[in-house]
Amino acid sequence: MTTHDNGRRFERELAPLVKEENGLVILRAPRPGLLRDAPTKGRALREGERCGELEVLGTLTKLVVPAGVAGLVVEENVHSKLARKPVAYGDVIAVIDPKAVAGGVAATGGASASTATGGLVWKTPLGGRYYGRPSPSAEPFVKVGDVIKTGQTVALVEVMKTFNRASYGGAGLPSEARVTRILVNEGDDVNGGDAILALEVV
Repeated sequence: MTTHDNGRRFERELAPLVKEENGLVILRAPRPGLLRDAPTKGRALREGERCGELEVLGTLTKLVVPAGVAGLVVEENVHSKLARKPVAYGDVIAVIDPKAVAGGVAATGGASASTATGGLVWKTPLGGRYYGRPSPSAEPFVKVGDVIKTGQTVALVEVMKTFNRASYGGAGLPSEARVTRILVNEGDDVNGGDAILALEVV
């Protein structure tokens, strides 16, 4: 089967091997080859999306996320920064947290951390493009001075043309907090784990 993706020719498509361990989903190489375009930490993956490609003797095989698998990449292939990295059958391609993205909605952000001023921050669980409002003409999800609660939508993060709702919450964060500063601008590119909101305890 020959397929085309962004002008590239693939002889076949394969799903990585899947193993569940401690609530995480581990994607493993379905065959040996040179791994390219491996998913990086902070990227959201969904069923049917490309999650890399394998080159074997000059032939490209597209790797696609298996059915029923979705989540946020929390651990990447150790050689993911290389253009092409050799992998053996069963080598880890990526580790996914399925609770981080469910049905296209991002889960709560990571644990709190200290800012330069010693306050709390809420971090984005996803890497992508940050939007603080549902549409250009709409009111922002949160403003400086607002008190936000666990589970409340505080931003949209666009990943591969999909808008994911990011909600306030996370280990170490209070159930309610006041926003003292918004640390990024509308449309900024952010990485998973970047501080987005500076907070104070109510």
